[in-house]
Amino acid sequence: MTRFGGIEAGGTKFVCGVGTGPADLEKIVFPTTTPTETAARAIEFFRNKGIEQLGIASFGPVDLNPSSPTFGYITSTPKAGWRNFDIVGTMKRALDVDAAFDTDVNGSALAEAQWGAARGLTDALYLTVGTGIGGGAIVGGKLVHGLRHPEMGHIRIPHDRDTDPFAGCCPFHEDCLEGLASGKAMEVRWGCIAENLDAGHRGWDLEARYLALGLMNWVCTLSPQRMIIGGGVVKNPRLLPMVRQQLEELLNGYVPAPDVVEPGLGDNAGVLGAIALAMDSVESPSRPLQIVAETP
Repeated sequence: MTRFGGIEAGGTKFVCGVGTGPADLEKIVFPTTTPTETAARAIEFFRNKGIEQLGIASFGPVDLNPSSPTFGYITSTPKAGWRNFDIVGTMKRALDVDAAFDTDVNGSALAEAQWGAARGLTDALYLTVGTGIGGGAIVGGKLVHGLRHPEMGHIRIPHDRDTDPFAGCCPFHEDCLEGLASGKAMEVRWGCIAENLDAGHRGWDLEARYLALGLMNWVCTLSPQRMIIGGGVVKNPRLLPMVRQQLEELLNGYVPAPDVVEPGLGDNAGVLGAIALAMDSVESPSRPLQIVAETP
């Protein structure tokens, strides 16, 4: 049996796994430090696993264009030390395997479609709300790409500065969705990490409003059958019910609101997405769901 490896390369942590799905997943989790140190830990994990294909689902922005000289790189990230890091080339050279490559959220969307909360659907959206905000979409059964890839965390949403005078924390756009509603934004705005806010803190009402505004944009543009929201910020059990209510109010009966649910795969969506990228590149190489870097 072919053994598949997967890397969920996150800005806070790396998750490396081997398997063919949720049932046989073997994984390791470690902090994202410097590129050299973090890649070395990943290489060490995979070294004796006998993998024949690797999938990498990475934080970004990333270069997914195979004809680009920086294909396989993490590019203009604000993550210190990681800008212009060749993550695909580093892993390929060390492990001597082909590597399928996509964003972390596209990987999660693919995994949820294959094994989780989007199984059986043709159109779905996956959003992660953690240190940053990112999203991946499946439309007509295919992952959405384009000139680069979707950057759902950087859409602009209404910002009432009387209600919320916080300027935003995105280094590129200040008060985009990520700048207002990410875990980092909540920490900077309120002076503590989101999980330490009291359940009744008004920050949760504001968070629900911002997320619902973002979801409304994607309901009206992508028309997903289901929207899946993961990440550390949404672990508060009060948040998603408030988001659903706010979304219904914002849509105001114009179109029906799709289901808004937690990931069916829980915290394993990202690493299973990377494994799904690897599997799909072998089983359906002509299907444009991921970008594959072949070894010379």
